[in-house]
Amino acid sequence: MAFKLHYYLPLTLFLVSFIAHVAVVQSASSSPSKWSSKQREAADYDKWLSWNLENYRTQTTMVSELRSSRNRSGGSGGARESTKEGVSGVVDEALRKAEMNKMNISVGQDGTADFITITEALNSIPPPNTRRVILTIKPGVYREKITIPKSLPFITLLGEGDEPPLITGNDTASVTGKDGKPLRTFQSATVAVEANYFIAINLKVENTAPHEVGSRKGQAVAMRISGTKAAFYNCSFYGSQDTLYDHKGLHYFHNCFIQGSVDFIFGYGRSLYDGCYLNSTAKKVAWATAQKRSITSLESGFSFKDSVVTGSGHLYLGRAWGDYSRVVFSYTFMDNIVIPQGWSDWGDQKRDQKVYYGEYKCSGPGANLAGRVRWARMLTDEEAKPFIGTYYVQGDNWLIPS
Repeated sequence: MAFKLHYYLPLTLFLVSFIAHVAVVQSASSSPSKWSSKQREAADYDKWLSWNLENYRTQTTMVSELRSSRNRSGGSGGARESTKEGVSGVVDEALRKAEMNKMNISVGQDGTADFITITEALNSIPPPNTRRVILTIKPGVYREKITIPKSLPFITLLGEGDEPPLITGNDTASVTGKDGKPLRTFQSATVAVEANYFIAINLKVENTAPHEVGSRKGQAVAMRISGTKAAFYNCSFYGSQDTLYDHKGLHYFHNCFIQGSVDFIFGYGRSLYDGCYLNSTAKKVAWATAQKRSITSLESGFSFKDSVVTGSGHLYLGRAWGDYSRVVFSYTFMDNIVIPQGWSDWGDQKRDQKVYYGEYKCSGPGANLAGRVRWARMLTDEEAKPFIGTYYVQGDNWLIPS
């Protein structure tokens, strides 16, 4: 019983404090119906920022309380923490069971592996999958269009660090699919992951379709991640327009290379890019991100930490695909390709007071804040805190050290 009290008490306190905060915001004016649109947007931003700060504090407290409780009870934390499997913090039961029941499959083109293609290896896994299946992929060029369905969670694609395998394709949004209709952006991906708990390590994925300036149907996705609780370590993604479709869910990218020319990281995801390298191949003006947080209740946004922005052309850090787009860069080196304004509202000035584009302690010639748009945010230590740790993607309960 002591364990349960220590586990639920921080959550209860958080709920009470959050409800109280919302009540204060709602009662801040005696006539909320008379608020201007700017007042409503300011209140929405305050609630959103407060939620992030409280969420950060609560997750930190919960993990600390849980570990203290386990120490007092002689290490009996039940199934909620697993140091044996390398999982830190509080983990969900499905993940714990999957990591305790691993299996390995090898893929190689030299005839010495279990399967020659990645697709064949995936098709050998019976759905619904409940165990961690590691596909060890030998070096080589794999010309495949891969989809990992929702029924196959807990899949790991593992390449060799010295010579990562390359998965390549060249579909675009305008290519005709098997049904006789255009694929559209969503189906153009070389690798598409619908499943949860996906991991990729030492992997290269590319879409070789070129981007033609002015083309409206040149979207060509290399990687689409639509499942939640997905992690990418030491991976590279190559493309032109719409390289990485960070579609939806909680995602973590560590030491990854992302190359493109237009909106080469885009989507609804709530993702942390930690120590990543963003390389622009643009010939003229381009945008690194297009984050599509379209409603105030959507808990999404891209956070870049300890990263590098470089390459060619003239680059905006991001443009507002959604009215409430959220992107933050922290401790990031920005080369001189970054346009002084930094950010774009995509031609809709009504978004200026709704988007959340923040920068915190960045460096390099492109990080000069003098020319930034007036609605960009220069974050304080307190404001930046929720974005610069794995707690931003609730990583304490699902991230596994690579």
